Amino acid sequence: MERRHMCGIVGVFAKDPTLDPEIGRLLSGMLATMCERGPDSAGFAVYGKGVRGRLKLTLRGPQAFDFSSLGKRLACSAGVAVDVREHDTHAVIAFPAVGEAAVRTTIAQDAPELDVVGAGTRMELFKEVGRPDAVARRFGLERMSGTHAIGHTRMATESAVTTDGAHPYSTGPDQCLVHNGSLSNHNDMRRKLVREGLSFATENDTEVAAGYLAWRMREGDRLGDALERALTELDGFYTFLVGTESGFGVLRDPICCKPAIMAETDEYVAFGTEYRALVDLPGIKEARVFEPEPAKVYLWERD
Repeated sequence: MERRHMCGIVGVFAKDPTLDPEIGRLLSGMLATMCERGPDSAGFAVYGKGVRGRLKLTLRGPQAFDFSSLGKRLACSAGVAVDVREHDTHAVIAFPAVGEAAVRTTIAQDAPELDVVGAGTRMELFKEVGRPDAVARRFGLERMSGTHAIGHTRMATESAVTTDGAHPYSTGPDQCLVHNGSLSNHNDMRRKLVREGLSFATENDTEVAAGYLAWRMREGDRLGDALERALTELDGFYTFLVGTESGFGVLRDPICCKPAIMAETDEYVAFGTEYRALVDLPGIKEARVFEPEPAKVYLWERD
């Protein structure tokens, strides 16, 4: 099992819509501040604009992969218009949701070297090996806008440095999770979730936590309810930061082994593993700054 003793987590949720265009710039600065806590790899998810009835898939491939040609093949096989936006080794493709099965089948058959790292109406997810500030620049995080975004900087202490090991992990539509800590019952929980129909791409315990929340929400729980259940069903020490289509949630284990700090103003809510990740945020001197309490669910949502 991988252990993450030094990883960094950051996130920002815009309560005021006028802050939406600044979300990427704010998160980029927060990620850069956390470089020392996770110089091996980094990732982030941004919840931008979505169109009802259209689906986004974030694809990750090898360097110089021809995403434009893939988009044409997907449009032909699925019989729907496919928009392609390239971001270095990643691309976000958007298309009518009715074509999802055909699009996924074509990707699996024609481009097995690609990974689908995220899916949803609004979420776009990017992750790569490298310093967090370099990863943010590589994908143009500063220019992205949205209602909320979360990020992670990783220090691999007992496992290889790979893109597969980078966070966020996503196992449900518009759902993702970043994690600092270690789950002791992740193998048992993974087997349980596989029996429930979930599949996993890695052996990482964080992917199990993401899968658990996706499963509970598939069963009808809201995010807050799923996080409450996690307190009794996920063993270990952890800090979770979770994103959904409309929500932003935080949960620390009952012992609170991992550091965490939050700031809230009328315009935003922000999370950082350390306070220095928050110091450059607008209005931080007037913000309510607090440490999340143990075993308490914090949740913000916006229509």
